[in-house]
Amino acid sequence: MTEGNFVDYIKIYAASGNGGKGSVHLHREKYITKGGPDGGDGGRGGHVILRGNSNLWTLLHLKHKKHFRAGHGEHGSKSRSTGADGFDVYIDVPLGTVVRDTETNAIILEITEDGEERIICEGGQGGRGNWHFKSSTNQTPRYAQPGIPLEEKYITLELKVLADVGLVGFPNAGKSTLLSVITSAKPKIADYEFTTLKPNLGIVEYRDFQTFVMADIPGIIEGAAEGKGLGYYFLRHIERNSTLLFMIPADSSNIKKEYDILLDELRRYNPEMLDKDRLIAITKCDMLDDELKAELKIELDNELPVDYIFISSVAHQGITELKDKLWKMLNN
Repeated sequence: MTEGNFVDYIKIYAASGNGGKGSVHLHREKYITKGGPDGGDGGRGGHVILRGNSNLWTLLHLKHKKHFRAGHGEHGSKSRSTGADGFDVYIDVPLGTVVRDTETNAIILEITEDGEERIICEGGQGGRGNWHFKSSTNQTPRYAQPGIPLEEKYITLELKVLADVGLVGFPNAGKSTLLSVITSAKPKIADYEFTTLKPNLGIVEYRDFQTFVMADIPGIIEGAAEGKGLGYYFLRHIERNSTLLFMIPADSSNIKKEYDILLDELRRYNPEMLDKDRLIAITKCDMLDDELKAELKIELDNELPVDYIFISSVAHQGITELKDKLWKMLNN
């Protein structure tokens, strides 16, 4: 999936259908000139329904169609005939979509399962025909109920990608390079910060044809939780990841400090992020000889509170071991 095709935020207008009017009709046929009331009910207005679709990974298909209107219910007619219901409108969305009210920004619902259907705008009920209102004291009622009006709203769809492993790191830490090496994803890679401007997803192939999904988001900088850089806008994409892989380059001036900054940004954005399994990958370790790596290992053993691994995506060092560790964490 190319960067421009990843759409994770969209605003749309949705309107259900009006309910049909109940009929005011008196039964007439040959030899019956003054029959009783037989006006039928109006049909239900169509719903606007959100439906989870596991084959979708983005909201791109909604980029150029942002108005959805369901059909109106038909009016009732004679012989107690009920009007036809208005047609429902289905909007397919990827799993992990959060629906907000655009005006209040309040969360309305979330779609997390394939085939899950949730009504976002309910169609108006049809009005009852006049035969419902006959009684011993009112044998020919000449009134019926109108249908209930439609419901309309502006909603915002936000996508939180559903991935097993989320990559966390400062810009230019090697996240996209790792994703390109262990998956078939082709993220943009360059030697400058914020090369990645949109999240990238890749499927990691493991032993015995087993797989797991990895997500790469734009680099986090200090202050991302307050809106600095691009991190705040995309931090929601790792809220649903069960395992977080922190990526810190081997040439960092202080690996422990970088890890603490990243962890603090996640905590300030959402404290529940700290409950996830964590692993640190020391990237670009092809720059280290055995002696430097041994010295760094002694230092990290004393400083880092979680497990870590040395890797080099370019030299393909430690990649198999990294897959083994992640698979074990995902299936613990």
